[in-house]
Amino acid sequence: MPQKSILIAGGAGFIGAHVTNELLEHGYTVRILDSLVPQVHGVDRRRPAYLNPDAEFIYGDLRDATCLKKALRGVEAVVNLVALVGVGQSMYQIEEYTAVNNGGTAALMQALARNPVETIVVASSMSIYGEGLYRDVDGQVRNAPPRTVEQMKAGYWEIDDEQGRPLTPVPTPEEKTPALASLYALSKFDQEMMTIILGPAYGMRAVALRFFNTYGPYQALSNPYTGVLSNFAARVLNGKAPLIYEDGNQKRDFVSVYDVACSVRLAIETPSASGQAFNISSGQPMTVKDVAAKTIRCLGSDTLQPEITGKYRVGDIRHCFADISKARNVLGWRPAISLEQGLEDLASWLDGQKAEDRVVEARQELAVRGLML
Repeated sequence: MPQKSILIAGGAGFIGAHVTNELLEHGYTVRILDSLVPQVHGVDRRRPAYLNPDAEFIYGDLRDATCLKKALRGVEAVVNLVALVGVGQSMYQIEEYTAVNNGGTAALMQALARNPVETIVVASSMSIYGEGLYRDVDGQVRNAPPRTVEQMKAGYWEIDDEQGRPLTPVPTPEEKTPALASLYALSKFDQEMMTIILGPAYGMRAVALRFFNTYGPYQALSNPYTGVLSNFAARVLNGKAPLIYEDGNQKRDFVSVYDVACSVRLAIETPSASGQAFNISSGQPMTVKDVAAKTIRCLGSDTLQPEITGKYRVGDIRHCFADISKARNVLGWRPAISLEQGLEDLASWLDGQKAEDRVVEARQELAVRGLML
């Protein structure tokens, strides 16, 4: 049976490039629509050299009706990766994030309502959970109360229950009630729900993939909002210590972009996934401090140590890592690349790469607006 033609909206980014490769390797035809945002791709907005030449490329904005109509012509499935990323930046670039993330998806769904495709897959985010789930001293799994500003200023980072008893983080499943702590999280949840609600209403299979901290080759190293691992790498490549918020013991879950790309293909190929959201990550929690140290070692530095800042960003959470059993059971997906393997691959790609360290600049943008304590 001939394979499908797929449109990847926002496909010129690092995740999109790997999704493109994955689909092409499995016989799909791929078309990419991307506006090449300067913060990611540079002011000249050139097609990235890493994009597979076998993919058709259309330069344009998802919100441009004429461009979108051209991009959708003849495709049978759509992967929506369009989004500005960055929890902190979303808290002050409010109109821009809402216009691109929410507005772009609304424009896409409006076009698909007129001319439906078979399947639409949207990239969601772990950020919609806010804090992950916790277990209390009585063994009950529960949501965590919010951390207070007073607590943060005092440097007490962990989360206790209302009686001051410690809570222990546990894997977070898709059933957890969203707790939207940033405008970015709100926009990703909006993208997800527009897709899940409108897709089936117009006869389309609709799947949301909640990506956790994704890393790998082609990340925009000079974009300080693209991800924690790329920020660490940019600092190390410039001979500077990775900067870590709070005390570095916050737990996160990291997933290789190769595994993410595989999950997108499986979402397209699995009819029973329709109408559902799936966590996509390794399911292996690790402290941010340990990840920074591993990044330093992989990049061959024997002099740098992570710098613990003791600072806190408004909208940050303490712990969140994934329960990935649903993706295993429904999609037949499982992560194949360990963090150690993934960092070695990233280090190989980074050899010879140049990165403009803009991490401090991003911190200053938050500080002047009162969004960093």
